Amino acid sequence: MTDVGGTPGGLGYFLIGFIMACLGGYLLSNQVMVVGSYWNFYGTNTFGVTLVPMLIGIAILFWNGRNIIGWLLTAGGALFILAGVIANMHIYFQPASLFNTLVMLILLVGGLALIARALRSRA
Repeated sequence: MTDVGGTPGGLGYFLIGFIMACLGGYLLSNQVMVVGSYWNFYGTNTFGVTLVPMLIGIAILFWNGRNIIGWLLTAGGALFILAGVIANMHIYFQPASLFNTLVMLILLVGGLALIARALRSRA
């Protein structure tokens, strides 16, 4: 049980920390509710307009796969759509007892600390 990050006995700390962090992260993310909203970018119902640059870029790439403008339009359009979707999300933390919240956070932070301890070199 050695040599996780060059430390003796680090594998045990790493595995326990990894399990704790995964469990805490799962429990915490299980309490979060993500609700979509309508797309409202320079007016209502404009989502279709944001697809146009990406679709033009894809059409250009089908014509010539090495065209820089096609790649820029496709990547820019995809990023624009992703940013719009993220900007229109509403994220809520569902009610939880103080005990449950503390358990979630202690598991997450304690697990990350054990992982960091296992990876730290003991020179």
